[in-house]
Amino acid sequence: MMDIGRLCMKIAGRDAGKKCVIVDKMDDRFVLIDGETRRRKCNPSHLEPLQQTIKIKKNASHEDIVSAFKDIGLEARTTKPKTAEKAAKSAKPQKKVRKVPVRKKVVKKK
Repeated sequence: MMDIGRLCMKIAGRDAGKKCVIVDKMDDRFVLIDGETRRRKCNPSHLEPLQQTIKIKKNASHEDIVSAFKDIGLEARTTKPKTAEKAAKSAKPQKKVRKVPVRKKVVKKK
């Protein structure tokens, strides 16, 4: 039932309620998924298989999955890759530690 190209609904985790497609069988315990979800390995018990299948090859690229989802009227998750310029801006600048002189308490004599 969990064949490559099978459309599934994610029922557990952060991406629960989103549709995905099985891209590869990793081993007996995990499959590789992609689609409205993040591309990642997943336990098949966290997936609910749907009747629909998509014709894709094993280890299909994300672009292939996006085009296959467009054909059936779904929108796949797309993210923009981080650029070096953005990564440099998002890094927090180091704070310089300034030494503050310790003040001595002055005791006034009466």
